[in-house]
Amino acid sequence: MYRILIVEDDAGIAGAMKKRMEAWDLEARCVEDFHNVLAEFSDYAPHLILMDISLPFFNGYHWCSEIRKASKVPIIFVSSASDNMNIVMAIQMGGDDFITKPFDPSVLIAKIQAVLRRTYDYSSQVPILEHRGAMLNVAEATLTYRGEAIGLTKNEYRILQALMEQKGKVVSRERLMEKLWEGDCYVDENTLSVNVNRLRKKLDAHGLTDFIATKVGMGYRLVTEESEAPRADRPSNRGSANLTEGEGKV
Repeated sequence: MYRILIVEDDAGIAGAMKKRMEAWDLEARCVEDFHNVLAEFSDYAPHLILMDISLPFFNGYHWCSEIRKASKVPIIFVSSASDNMNIVMAIQMGGDDFITKPFDPSVLIAKIQAVLRRTYDYSSQVPILEHRGAMLNVAEATLTYRGEAIGLTKNEYRILQALMEQKGKVVSRERLMEKLWEGDCYVDENTLSVNVNRLRKKLDAHGLTDFIATKVGMGYRLVTEESEAPRADRPSNRGSANLTEGEGKV
């Protein structure tokens, strides 16, 4: 089922749009915190966004621009500000279509279905993986956090993708080495340790501290919250010849 995020501050209009979506077997959520639309986008990971222009705190152009830094998810602007300047601005800021208020509900549904078909009918791959606000764009192999791009090597990307696809679960070192082998390069235990260590340092530097935990003798997992990283996940480096400096840290 496709997920639709409705960014509309008029509760009556937003509620009516949500009911219409659900009547057509679409899942929908209305944004509640207009001060931090990006956080709700990250949490919900929608397949399409309906975006008003006039919003509290920041307008729809601002949020469209912020979302475009991390994702190519389709955005349809829905607004009464339908003069040519606003329509052109909406498209230039990254919008995929524009619907003028007041609108015919059947036209709204038709446009949503058309955009969904164009975007997803030929791809079954999940476009965005999200964890604690970090967004990994699978189609583009890019990582963003709080609107800032984080550069990853191919190996770092493959490790993070494997962990985010199985978040909440432990991914074995063997599975991660298989993932790195997809790049047609030799990978041993030490190579994996070095790459995980570098990835951790890179995430730490961008504010994603305690993001990856070590499960001794098993592998790695993502930490749900910074404060959740258990001490038991932090092995000593003594007697571990194949661990690089810092590898045992979460």
